[in-house]
Amino acid sequence: MNMMTSLSVPFADLSWQWNAVRGAVMPDIERLFAANAFCLGKWVTDFERDVAGYLGAKHAVAVSSGSAALHLAVLAAGIGPGDKVLVPSNTFIGTVWGLVYAGATPVFCDVEDATGTIDMADAALRMEPGVRAIIPVHLYGQPADLTAVFDFAARHGLIVIEDAAQAIGARYDGRAVGTLARLGCYSFYPGKNLGGAGEGGLVVTDNDADAAALRSMRNHGQSERYLHERIGFNYRMDGLQGLVLGHKLPHLDDWTNQRRAIAAHYSQALRDLPLKLPQVVHQDHVYHLYVVRTPHSESLHKHLRMWGIETGRHYPVPLYRQPCFAQLPSPAHGFPVTEDFATNGISLPVFAGMSVVQQDRVIEAVRSFFEAGGAHG
Repeated sequence: MNMMTSLSVPFADLSWQWNAVRGAVMPDIERLFAANAFCLGKWVTDFERDVAGYLGAKHAVAVSSGSAALHLAVLAAGIGPGDKVLVPSNTFIGTVWGLVYAGATPVFCDVEDATGTIDMADAALRMEPGVRAIIPVHLYGQPADLTAVFDFAARHGLIVIEDAAQAIGARYDGRAVGTLARLGCYSFYPGKNLGGAGEGGLVVTDNDADAAALRSMRNHGQSERYLHERIGFNYRMDGLQGLVLGHKLPHLDDWTNQRRAIAAHYSQALRDLPLKLPQVVHQDHVYHLYVVRTPHSESLHKHLRMWGIETGRHYPVPLYRQPCFAQLPSPAHGFPVTEDFATNGISLPVFAGMSVVQQDRVIEAVRSFFEAGGAHG
């Protein structure tokens, strides 16, 4: 096989997942429309019950997006104007929107070279008056170093909110990530490991008061219809999303194992190349993304595109360089590891249903780049 063959490899192909659940979903869609269960309703309630059981959480509160989940979690934790929150600099901006909406200020921290997750030694250097919380991100599908996070939080009296948007199904010390802190947040954006037919999110907690506040805030702050006891939002999950997610949830472990097998195939086949490959450091990885690093990432991206292979860049502009945060004080320390991920990172395709032929196509294309001297061009 060579680059002139017609085989292409998308970055993700969600049609395979749809085909796995279509037969069960379509009759339920008819039932949903007949029941007018468009906002919250039976299928959302059923999904909340089932996903809480899957994760081992007391309460699961379904919302309209992962960003909405993080916003409500910040509010439920009592974080607001004047507060500061430690966050990793190498993450999607949705991690920090919620705290910004609440009037708090992000304090960006560099990340571990092996994982891309928050570096707690670096976070210690950035600790300052006014910091009330920390949001570790289980990036690319791998848990952050939660032992270090919780030790640090305990020493400084910080609230911990887990951002597990990319890591549903990953475990730490035998527990699902997202369930170890006071509040944990997930995203069901279609491309996630568990993705809906549109936007969706979830907050989990074992705290009854937090759960009640979350359920009220997602639905206009209501305790009962037209009685608004607090400031609220229209963050309800659509019934269709609950329906689709409920049918996909029983497949999640199988789809996760497929991702792990693809990642193992890549790591074995690419181990001798001058690439930084993903490392499993903090116990588990569900491979939402398979990110490699090379100083020649842009050339490699173009080379793979010529082979018909789509890749991703996560995340090329770090949060501290985003124009919307230009007003924040300049940090006293740099972010060398985040810069490495931003400049040199390239995400290879990894998705449930990816064929061995497609995997081998990616491997052959990556190897050809280095073996042909592309890294020196």
